[in-house]
Amino acid sequence: MAAGCLHYKNGKTHHKAPRRTVNNTSHFWVQGHTATVFGATGFLGRYIVHRLASRGCTVVVPFREEMAKRHLKVTGDLGRVVFLEYDLRNTPSLEESVRHSDIVYNLVGRDYPTKNFDLEDVNVEGAERIAEAVAKYDIDRFVHMSSYNADKNSTSEFFRTKARAEEVVRSIFPETTIVRPAPVFGFEDKLLNKLASVSNLLTANHMRERFWPVHAIDIGSALAVMAEDDSTASETYELYGPKSYSMAEIAALVDREIIKRRRHINVPRRLLAPMAEAYNKLIWWSQTCADAVDREFIDQKIDPKAKTFKDLGIEPAEIANFTYHYLQGYRSAAFYDLPPATERERREEKKYLHVIDDQ
Repeated sequence: MAAGCLHYKNGKTHHKAPRRTVNNTSHFWVQGHTATVFGATGFLGRYIVHRLASRGCTVVVPFREEMAKRHLKVTGDLGRVVFLEYDLRNTPSLEESVRHSDIVYNLVGRDYPTKNFDLEDVNVEGAERIAEAVAKYDIDRFVHMSSYNADKNSTSEFFRTKARAEEVVRSIFPETTIVRPAPVFGFEDKLLNKLASVSNLLTANHMRERFWPVHAIDIGSALAVMAEDDSTASETYELYGPKSYSMAEIAALVDREIIKRRRHINVPRRLLAPMAEAYNKLIWWSQTCADAVDREFIDQKIDPKAKTFKDLGIEPAEIANFTYHYLQGYRSAAFYDLPPATERERREEKKYLHVIDDQ
């Protein structure tokens, strides 16, 4: 295939602007092109929308709720971010969202069931409909957000549905790029904020679950690289941080940074799972569910065949370097202006340094 050309299944040849490789930092391909980001109103969406829109790419943002998309209006110049209302079960709205795009991101996912959508509806059937729309209009690139520990044989329904979704989208669009992020931390996360909250009281596994937390900004950077590098097509990426932690170790980091001690009461799994299931049905917002309790007993496993941040030329950040930045707001007024925990520790160490006078 000639450089800069794409040969479609119908025999047509489309001449495109040259894309980058990992070692070339040019953003020439992104400028003047169009990307659709499903799930842009969620946690990770803003990080990729900002990177694409700020580089001159027109970003189509399908949305369900009017108020959920407002913060994305200012992520690019006027007219760069285009909003289209859609429904995950409405195929014409999905097709309208992708028909003019050069790349499509599917960040739609759900880790708890609701009365309208269960995990199969969102993670598998929703991904299937989006992939079919991408294939119908022969979009150049498709990036699908999966999850760490995606496994058809997992005890967790969430991990099972994510694994089935990977198979479904690859069967429909073989060039799909699959991304499996580890638990993500950032300003709007469900990791640091959850541990710092007084409502995070009950656990089932003594917080022994182990994983490699990854920074949301690093995930956004990786997704942007995938838009510019054709070699990422058909690949699977495991994106995780540089260090493994248990949930208890991260909770200790959080407590040290907010200068408070949050209580965590361990409840047997057989009791907490039905309690969480009932609680999930009682309230309408995301808090917990039975499957979340099951996931507390599953450590993160990394596929050795998958590519990583290193293949994208990205050095992932360490969570311990960001706890102050993201958790300062949880401190009481008396301690709000104190320096980060690591700096306080260095100051304490200096108090005990002795100068030996050998004269």
